[in-house]
Amino acid sequence: MAEEEELECPNSSSEKRYFPDSLGSSEGGEAGALACEDLELNPFDGLPYSSRYYKLLKEREDLPIWKEKYSFMENLLQSQIVIVSGDARCGKSSQVPQWCAEYCLSIRYQHGGVVCTQVHKQSVVQLALRVADEMDVNIGHEVGYMIPFENCCSSETILRYCTDDMLQREMMSSPFLGSYGVIILDDIHERSIATDVLLGLLKDVLLARPELKLIINSSPHLISKLSSYYGNVPLIEVKNKHPVEVVYLSGAQKEPFESILRLIFEIHRSAEKGDVVVFLACEQDIEKAYEIICQEGSNLNPDLGELVVVPLYPNEKCALFKPNDETEKRCQVYQRRVVLTASSGESAIWSSTVKFAIDVGVERRKVYNPRIRADSLVMQPISQSQAEIRKQILGSSSSGKLFCLYSEEFASEDMRPLKPAEMQEANLTRMVLFMKRIDIAGLGHCDFMNRPAPESLMQALEDLDYLAALDNDGNLSEFGIIMSEFPLDPQLSKSILASCEFDCVDEMLTIAAMVTAPNCFSHLPRGAEEAALSCWKTFFHPEGDHFTLINIYKAYQDVALNSSGEHCVEKWCHDYLLNCSALRMADVIRAELLEIIKRIELPYTEPAFGSKENTLNIRKALLSGYFMQIARDVDGSGNYLMLTHKQVAQLHPLSCYSVTKKMPEWVLFHKFSISDNNYIRIASEISPELFMQLAPQYYFSNLPPSESKDILQQVMDHLSPISTMKKEQKMCEKCPETTEQRCTIQ
Repeated sequence: MAEEEELECPNSSSEKRYFPDSLGSSEGGEAGALACEDLELNPFDGLPYSSRYYKLLKEREDLPIWKEKYSFMENLLQSQIVIVSGDARCGKSSQVPQWCAEYCLSIRYQHGGVVCTQVHKQSVVQLALRVADEMDVNIGHEVGYMIPFENCCSSETILRYCTDDMLQREMMSSPFLGSYGVIILDDIHERSIATDVLLGLLKDVLLARPELKLIINSSPHLISKLSSYYGNVPLIEVKNKHPVEVVYLSGAQKEPFESILRLIFEIHRSAEKGDVVVFLACEQDIEKAYEIICQEGSNLNPDLGELVVVPLYPNEKCALFKPNDETEKRCQVYQRRVVLTASSGESAIWSSTVKFAIDVGVERRKVYNPRIRADSLVMQPISQSQAEIRKQILGSSSSGKLFCLYSEEFASEDMRPLKPAEMQEANLTRMVLFMKRIDIAGLGHCDFMNRPAPESLMQALEDLDYLAALDNDGNLSEFGIIMSEFPLDPQLSKSILASCEFDCVDEMLTIAAMVTAPNCFSHLPRGAEEAALSCWKTFFHPEGDHFTLINIYKAYQDVALNSSGEHCVEKWCHDYLLNCSALRMADVIRAELLEIIKRIELPYTEPAFGSKENTLNIRKALLSGYFMQIARDVDGSGNYLMLTHKQVAQLHPLSCYSVTKKMPEWVLFHKFSISDNNYIRIASEISPELFMQLAPQYYFSNLPPSESKDILQQVMDHLSPISTMKKEQKMCEKCPETTEQRCTIQ
């Protein structure tokens, strides 16, 4: 590259690339001069820039952050850590990584490439596509992305976007992240567990690698906390004024759906162009709002244009990002999109066509209770920082309007300043397993920005101990090391490993893929339940919901293998009211899990689904991981009491047992949350005898007193003395008296 700080081709572009004098060469300067005399060459692939590059460059130069490029590059050269503060539409997520790629190119990638983390996988994909377009390179080559179970990178990739949990997992094989010269942590204000862990671990990595650069992108609300956490480091502040009109509608929270419907219709009848985003509290509210708006919207005057309602459900890929120019133009002229999303999606909405937003001001948060090992779904006000971000998505190019279905007093008095850290509200078992794994490389100490509750840490360590993931010293056992290889919850990893012993790996991988992928059943409008059940009954298995999932996946596989094209598979899914994208994702997840099984050379047997022995073996494998998630029907009418606490729940209405009205006495379940409807999701029958054979003895002894425990005790008393003796011998190394002493984070 050129041996000067600013390399500019006057006849082609006003973009400036900043490189240090000491890192350039005279040969690079001559090459740059030749490129300007002829065609300007893209330094990342050596090809001439296309006309689209210059068009997008003009758009980039209009971004608020562009004014800070020189300041950022100067600080990047002189400092190891740089904090960038800017709002949701300033351009920091797309431009800062490109500038860092220019820096790495200038030093010929001697320390590695660039990685930029995001919390939401939708943001990862869309940013990578956008940045590859702006850099005039091919996606998957110079610019790529990695999200769970999908890798679009190659050996040529110099700038990759990835979810924060993917970079965290990469540290298991490369603790000091030697492939990267610059690490960018974006969406810090989301306070995800993986981002908080990376913030802490990278402190030690930076000490071990003085050449490594760390860039932290955050909203302005978290800057004071970050500055005290990292000390006196350079701060780039991006100023961006938002001409957004905020309308507070006090009292609208009492009838939110009526208020939302009225506002949408008023906007649609107005002459103002632009899409609408509605921020709702939860997935159930998305379904309800979608049904109401579609029903009432059919009565609107067609001359006003088409009103397209787009529900954005959590964990599903969506296409609501900035479209190409032609699509955007067509959308603004002929149709208005109304996007329904839950609170977690605010930072993933960046379409420039959005001009209106409606905010209900509350969200349903999932808060984990370590005492009962269950999540509670709690309705809470959003934070002031979340409210501000929702205002920012309306953009800065033209005025927008935000309708808040709450009062200014509610915003100032009831809303917390910052969004709570996920680490303080979530199950930490998976995080602690990772921390134990990374401790092997000497990075076990982590200075968290917000320390997790000691009770949550103790519960996580106790669960790992029950799962045989820890040895007598509290370190990872060989079993625990293998469990950490799977990108799954530890209980599910344990079930997969147990399936190797019980000769049902094929079936267990299918179950793991299906419960990890989004829900395979399509979202149903109200009144469509009966029609859906008639379709789904084809797949119901008398042994339980886990077996039903295997039936669905096998049927999907048969159609995919025997059909003439992808459209046939989609039609089959549509006919049976199944989510085709979820089944595709399950297929991808299963393939990756199988690859891990082969890589670590675990035994794999041929499938034998349908035989009595195989059914029993699947139950054994499930119980080996999920013995902490057992419930008993206490009155014979479907009221299930949890074994670990006194919460009562019912099977989900779409469970095969609920449909057939045959309620088993004992069930193993995959999910349970304390909410308005305490539903057990994905349940299969087990026997108390099987439970006593497979659950750790010291786990059973630690269960709280209950009628269910008394029944299990009687079962254990009736077991043969020989089997009991074998079980005690097997568990003798796991003495409950020493559990607490061994469970310490190092």
